[in-house]
Amino acid sequence: MYVAVKGGERAIDNAHAWLAEERRGDTDVTELTVAQIREQLSLAVNRVMAEGSLFDPDLAALAIKQSRGDLIEAIFLIRAYRTTLPRFGATAPVDTGTMACERRISATFKDLPGGQVLGPTFDYTHRLLDFQLAANGEVPEAPMAEANLEATPHVTEFLNREGLIEETTNSDADPKDLTREPLELPAERALRLQALTRSDEGFALGMAYSTQRGYARNHAFVGELRIGTVAVEMDIPELGFAIDIGEVTLTECETVNQFHGSKSEPPQFTRGYGLVFGQSERKSISMALIDRALRWEELGEDNVGAPAQDAEFVLYHGDNVQATGFLEHIKLPHYVDFQSELELIRKLRTEAMDSQEAAE
Repeated sequence: MYVAVKGGERAIDNAHAWLAEERRGDTDVTELTVAQIREQLSLAVNRVMAEGSLFDPDLAALAIKQSRGDLIEAIFLIRAYRTTLPRFGATAPVDTGTMACERRISATFKDLPGGQVLGPTFDYTHRLLDFQLAANGEVPEAPMAEANLEATPHVTEFLNREGLIEETTNSDADPKDLTREPLELPAERALRLQALTRSDEGFALGMAYSTQRGYARNHAFVGELRIGTVAVEMDIPELGFAIDIGEVTLTECETVNQFHGSKSEPPQFTRGYGLVFGQSERKSISMALIDRALRWEELGEDNVGAPAQDAEFVLYHGDNVQATGFLEHIKLPHYVDFQSELELIRKLRTEAMDSQEAAE
């Protein structure tokens, strides 16, 4: 007979204590500091900030430490903390055209104003384990390079001059804030991009990869991928003008996609767009590919039934915090539910056996 477990509060307290002990690990090994995580695991920190919707490297590093490196748990912690913060106002839209780029590449134009800047990238590494790192060996210093502080035009502007790429239009209405209002469908592009920014990187990567394998029939080129810092400005009513209140590091990707035209539009290139906190190249490219796939209706294209074209599927299933909560709740006590299922199965088995005996 299944019965409810007693003494749960004490068991939970003990589980928390055991978790803290496991988090610390071998006490003979120096404890990992928040500063070390922030500086040396920066890509993990960037992911937590992007999917947690909060730009704060110190808090993201703390969340990673607290979660023992479980990034989805760390994202959950950041989102929960974010809800406790007061909101003083909204900043002006950032101008990525003035970004101080430390990395800027284009797969469509070799020569462009400002040049191609490889920056810190894994693209040309050999993917061989560096055992010098395990031996705490010193790595060679990179040559000093300054970020490009001059305004660098977006690559798509070159296509714009000839009318070869669609013009982007901005709605006069302020977009809804997905961190304060639930997602509702149909969702405008601005809201879809918010959801994609917060979506799980692995999920977004899988959706984006599906578009490259033919599930959306849309071939994309990376028009530009840029990483750098941009100033954040806020209008101060008492002053009558905007002032800089800080800066954030962003990764921006614009894809250039084929478009064969429609009854109202000539053949031209179309755009996909991705923008995330920190250095998150995989995520921003994935975002841009999914963004373009989701635009099939507004561009008058056919829906071929591709997963990446289904806004409800993509937007509702990409949020890893919601997905984790729904998935992991099934490991919590369901004793009463299971008891009723158990009784039902027993009853059905008895009836089946009785029917079998009667037939014989």
